[in-house]
Amino acid sequence: MNFPLFVARRYLFSKKSTHAINVISMISAIGVAVATMALVIVLSAFNGFHDLVATLFTRFDPQLEITPVMGKTAPADDPLLATVRQMPEVAVGTECVEDNALAVFQDKQAMVTIKGVDDNFKDLANIQSTLYGDGEFCLHAANLNYGILGIQLAQQLGTGTLWTDPLRVYAPIKEGQIDITDPTQGFVVDSLDAPGVVFYVKQTKYDSRYILVPIAWARNLFGEQGMVSSLELRLKEGSDIGAVKKKIAATVGDKYRVRDRYEQQDDTFKIMQIEKLFAYVFLTFILVVACFNIVGSLSMLIIDKRDDVVTLRNLGASDRQIVRVFLFEGRMISVAGAVIGILIGLLLCWLQQQYGLVKLGGSDASFIVNAYPISVHYLDVFLVFLTVVAVGWLAVWYPVRYFSRRLL
Repeated sequence: MNFPLFVARRYLFSKKSTHAINVISMISAIGVAVATMALVIVLSAFNGFHDLVATLFTRFDPQLEITPVMGKTAPADDPLLATVRQMPEVAVGTECVEDNALAVFQDKQAMVTIKGVDDNFKDLANIQSTLYGDGEFCLHAANLNYGILGIQLAQQLGTGTLWTDPLRVYAPIKEGQIDITDPTQGFVVDSLDAPGVVFYVKQTKYDSRYILVPIAWARNLFGEQGMVSSLELRLKEGSDIGAVKKKIAATVGDKYRVRDRYEQQDDTFKIMQIEKLFAYVFLTFILVVACFNIVGSLSMLIIDKRDDVVTLRNLGASDRQIVRVFLFEGRMISVAGAVIGILIGLLLCWLQQQYGLVKLGGSDASFIVNAYPISVHYLDVFLVFLTVVAVGWLAVWYPVRYFSRRLL
């Protein structure tokens, strides 16, 4: 039998000469439980937003994207890219040419991102499900070249889905000298026809800037004949994206960069991870403050049990065993608070997942989801438990040693 643990457990639930000690011990456990609960809920909320954003990116971004390491474009007939297209795991491979340009419609203009894609882009990105209007996904017909605008860009330019006036696109000439007396000669100008649809992927980055066009039209506009900005891939059902990514990276070597969806939106996910880390550190400091209550209750308990300590010494208990009694007392309070806080935190997370208790905004459907998204990652829960236990144990170690030397 562990003698210090046995005595500490008896002390924890026994009556004290001063009722305030019991009250402070209870407040200490509640404080630790509240801080623990906050850690579980906040980290789960960050995980929920992370998972939500990840599902949104799948509507437009490819599963894997291959881009040149040097420069903005690469030859479309590169044997390495041809080898990738022929891999058995690849279901759809789409060549893309992407660059910035100026779009002008009537008296309105906007800086846009022109994305030239193959006709099979609809199979790559399931773009059909994001289209609004009377038409369908079609980039060209006969000698007509269509431009599918993001819905926010269409509103900004005032085009609607069926425009009759020309939508002109200006791109700077990349080679040769420019006549400064006539700056308009420094641009390649072309126009796009109305396809009858706009896309809406619920991401401002795309909805307010992007225009989908035929890849041949984009190559002519930017002077990139026979070149690609990227090769976008959709894998066959059941393929391991991580394993295929490594296989492709080994095939293309250091000439191309292979990125999955998370790496394509690296900035967004890094910001979310940093915010999650700051929230974790901030709440850990609150936990440290909550643990000061444990120090107070232990110091009062040590004073209250001075006569018991004399009795324990007479019965043969060593000073080390007596110190461990009070160490175990503080640690049991912190562990009890951690367990209670985690259980309450998990319960509240479950209630939010099931019933959406905390809403996002009003009822005007201005948000993608109606309630705060929650995703419980049990690795985070384990990290929270370790953090609470570690902070609690460290918080009681020095005070118990100090007060034991002074008071016992």
